[in-house]
Amino acid sequence: MRAVDALMKCLKAEDVEVVFGYPGGANLPTYDALASGGTRHILVRHEAGGGHAAEGYAKATGKTGVCFGTSGPGATNLVTTIVDAMMDSVPVVFITGQVRTDLIGTDGFQEADTLGITIPAVKHSFMVTDATGLPARIHEAFHLAGSGRPGPVVVDIPVDVSREEIDYEPVTELNLPGYQPVTEGNAKQIRQAAKALASAKRPVLYVGGGVINGNASQELRDLAASDRFPVTCTLMALGAYPGTGDQWLGMLGMHGTRAANYAMDEADLICAIGARFDDRITGKLDEFAPNAKFIHIDIDPAEISKNVPAHIPIVGDVKSILPALTKEYRALDADTTRLDPWLEKIEGWKEKYPLSYEDSSDNEIKPQYMIEALYEATGGEAIVTSDVGQHQMWVAQYYHFPEPRRWINSGGLGTMGFGLPAAIGAKVGCPDQQVVCVTGDGSIQMNVQELATCVTEDIDVKIFIMNNGSLGMVRQWQELFWDENYSHVHFSESPDFVKLAEAYGMKAFRMTDKTTLVDEMKAALETPGPVLCDVRVTPEENVYPMIAPGMPAREMVG
Repeated sequence: MRAVDALMKCLKAEDVEVVFGYPGGANLPTYDALASGGTRHILVRHEAGGGHAAEGYAKATGKTGVCFGTSGPGATNLVTTIVDAMMDSVPVVFITGQVRTDLIGTDGFQEADTLGITIPAVKHSFMVTDATGLPARIHEAFHLAGSGRPGPVVVDIPVDVSREEIDYEPVTELNLPGYQPVTEGNAKQIRQAAKALASAKRPVLYVGGGVINGNASQELRDLAASDRFPVTCTLMALGAYPGTGDQWLGMLGMHGTRAANYAMDEADLICAIGARFDDRITGKLDEFAPNAKFIHIDIDPAEISKNVPAHIPIVGDVKSILPALTKEYRALDADTTRLDPWLEKIEGWKEKYPLSYEDSSDNEIKPQYMIEALYEATGGEAIVTSDVGQHQMWVAQYYHFPEPRRWINSGGLGTMGFGLPAAIGAKVGCPDQQVVCVTGDGSIQMNVQELATCVTEDIDVKIFIMNNGSLGMVRQWQELFWDENYSHVHFSESPDFVKLAEAYGMKAFRMTDKTTLVDEMKAALETPGPVLCDVRVTPEENVYPMIAPGMPAREMVG
């Protein structure tokens, strides 16, 4: 059979349910095979939409996403999504077409060095020059993407290679001697971590996206329940611990709660679980958690002590390490009263510094209230995707995620245009769950063409635009740090989002009154098919609290 027909069999063997993609000259053989290959394909309107949709699918389901693109501009249009997947550890296999092997290096039509361009931004990459090796490369790509620390893998296939006839045999064994991720964790280090937790008087569990990726939310909750450990999560880990739990401090970091950031600042022991101490968490690095010792649990040894030195490093899978740590801790029968003064102090911070905002005196919709209204309208049960900016932070603050894989956003790269296609992928992967995209009037226009995908594929996502007439987060920074020099940050009334959505064949509503907002949102959510809602909010509201760039957590403002 042709190599591309073998590719389709490999996708079936990997239980691939859906592929997101866009055809072109160099991957026409792949699409020819796809037509009869039995795998569902979602035709997006731009390769970036396909890559982000594959990410949304992967984040919502825990499975590996798949995206097809052609050579040249098809592949380069995927670069942002590949980097995004790398930064957030998302398992996606990108399969790109390439020009004929005899044209490689000649600047042929639609030629680009896809491997060279993407090498810094992938977990691994292949160019298949031997058609007989294609099945093995595909299975290796899926194994690499989904195991260890997940990430994107690129498989680049020249068009002539894809058309070659091969003797296909199912691949039953992979040989990757150089790739052996550690999963179990060192027993001695786990015992030391348990003893450190038992003696700590001001501990904090600092939870990152690795707990979501590792499907270890329940194991985290078991560890937290083994005592009264305060829990805080990064932006990427929201939902790993219930947003309404008694031990919940709120999100930490630049726009986290004062309770979470103050607790980190005064902690004597921080147990970092699947987190990487990025700059949005630490603030001024040399003043971060000055009194704390650190347990650092991560499946990627490169993250251990990368930014903050770990006193007790544990490399391995959180899914297996956390139960072992919980068991060791419970066996110590620690004195739980030692935490009383610490928990009392934390409660004082919570009472003194709750998340709050000054509501409008008229019917104007404050952006914070928009998220509270959405939480009420959805019952807190929706999968929520977002773009990047103020709306993203307000969702993180005011939508109290109860479970993992309900919050899907671009964290590390901060990619505008992520939210809508990610919602498409999430809904395709979880068709029985309500999927909501919260976006901004700037972000939505980055990949607005995917409204067509929603309509033509009948993908029932509800889109809520937080429309403040500007690039809100950029405007906030210009106000606070650039002497209110509002340079090219405000939008005009173009486009009319309701008319635009209707032009795509989608139901659309405009919402301007806070007194009717919850009911209007419920009506939109109950409307069959994809729906867009243009929600007009206060133009110049800022996200607070905030750690200013380069400042320590104790100096939060707002």
